[in-house]
Amino acid sequence: MFTAPPILETERLRLRPHRLSDKDVHIAMWADERVTRFIGGEPRAPDVSWGKFLGSAGLWPVMGFGYWVFADKASDRLIGQGGLSYFCRGIPELEGVPEAGWAFDADHWGSGLATEAMAAALSWADEHLKAAEVRCIIEPGNAGSERVAAKLGFNMIGQSDALAEMVNVYGRSRGAKLRATPYS
Repeated sequence: MFTAPPILETERLRLRPHRLSDKDVHIAMWADERVTRFIGGEPRAPDVSWGKFLGSAGLWPVMGFGYWVFADKASDRLIGQGGLSYFCRGIPELEGVPEAGWAFDADHWGSGLATEAMAAALSWADEHLKAAEVRCIIEPGNAGSERVAAKLGFNMIGQSDALAEMVNVYGRSRGAKLRATPYS
């Protein structure tokens, strides 16, 4: 069982553990209404962002998988985060299945970084986890994340209103073909 995230590298990114030095960038990213438009619907207060930052880092020792910081490979600066989670959301389709998730600073959208980062994370999961499937949820209208999910081999399997807002639920079988370059 992994208790800390392994460091993965892609062409442009380093997937690495959370660090205290990432705190301010993380808080600023989640205060941006562009980032939260389809993830919760409103910018997060600093204390909420800090709690989520700690919770993301805490997944690894409890679950054996979790979230990485997606850092720019050249500067090592946080530009996004994501990976695999289990957040007890109350969505039946997510019970007992790792949940994929990703988010990037809005200034880095549209450059293929989410696909690149999650291809590495899912390749790692295919190799190291015994889960037959990984799932994710995406709010309707989030076309960017829907495109990323399709490139990663996710297919829509249903919908849920367990979070008060409707979300689409996607599934990806272990070893599904990735239309992106995994980690090096």
